[in-house]
Amino acid sequence: GPGAWSARARVAVPPPPRDRGRDAMDFNVKKLAAGAGTFLSRAVQFTEEKLGQAEKTELDAHLENLLSKAENTKLWTEKIMKQTEVLLQPNPNARIEEFVYEKLDRKAPPRLNNCEQLGQYMLEAGKEFGPGTAYGSALIKCGETENRIGAAERELIHSSEVNFLAPLRNFLEGDYRTISKERKLLQNKRLDLDAAKARLKKAKVSEARSAAEQEMRITQSEFDRQAEITRLLLEGMSSTHAHHLRCLHDYVDAQLTYYAQCYQYMVDLQKQLGSFPTTFSSNNNQSAPSSLSSSTVLPSSASSVPLCIPNCPIGTPGSTDYKLSSSGTRKARVLYDYDAADSSELSLLADEVITVYSLPGMDSDWLMGERGNQKGKVPITYLELLN
Repeated sequence: GPGAWSARARVAVPPPPRDRGRDAMDFNVKKLAAGAGTFLSRAVQFTEEKLGQAEKTELDAHLENLLSKAENTKLWTEKIMKQTEVLLQPNPNARIEEFVYEKLDRKAPPRLNNCEQLGQYMLEAGKEFGPGTAYGSALIKCGETENRIGAAERELIHSSEVNFLAPLRNFLEGDYRTISKERKLLQNKRLDLDAAKARLKKAKVSEARSAAEQEMRITQSEFDRQAEITRLLLEGMSSTHAHHLRCLHDYVDAQLTYYAQCYQYMVDLQKQLGSFPTTFSSNNNQSAPSSLSSSTVLPSSASSVPLCIPNCPIGTPGSTDYKLSSSGTRKARVLYDYDAADSSELSLLADEVITVYSLPGMDSDWLMGERGNQKGKVPITYLELLN
């Protein structure tokens, strides 16, 4: 009846449930449309600037200088880092392998470096020929030294990676990426500002002009804020240079240590090789003169720097062949051509025989030589004393 109908009428009927998925989709579409509109506006502004059809807001000179400094820092840091990597690891395949393992966060398998590989071959050859032989013993000594140099090279590479390359890489992959991101955002804010200025110029109706002025104030504020953020980041470039300077000092110290170790290892090796018996040096020398023709000419640099020829009996440490006769003179055969550096020296021709003698106070590496009426100092390493 009517009472029942009115009772039903008083019952609140709930509204149909809202489709939240559709609301979210509508919001995303609006957001996408707004983003596309902003992108299009920036693209139009950028294109008109390139064509000279639109004005461009210039950054202040200080900010431009900071941006230029950051860009130059990035370019030179990349070049220095890459060339240092090439210097420490000349093999490009090995560098690629190390890069892949680093990206996979795995340790590369151990591999002998060039010095260690050479040292291993020398040690194996020395054992094959016999440690008791002069050649076998020398190979073993050289192999041990090459292994020491290889170990020093590993330490150089490790120290350079930790103290020099890693900080440079962190700058490129960290600080500079942040700077690039903020710089790109500054560029977008500038384009938005200039586009708003262009729309304000074109606005004719007062209502449209009021909206354009409001938009320009907002974009100007956002641009100024982003310019300040970018400036603060760029001013930190001076501290970056100071940090890289400390890293450079560490790299130089690592190189100094490495080369000093290598030099000491080679000095020790030279002393060890110089302790071989005289008979061994003499045996090697028997075939040396015959293997050199009279036309043999040393490089031009050899004319001013005496070569240390291990096979030369005069220069062999521990050998007594360099002693002159009781009369003070002795005949000597010239092994190589030699050009006198000044008037106090005597030029030599390979295979000629001259008379040599020593004078009090002379350097032990030199003798006085005579050829007819000509005389002058001659390097003993270019001579073979005759009995």
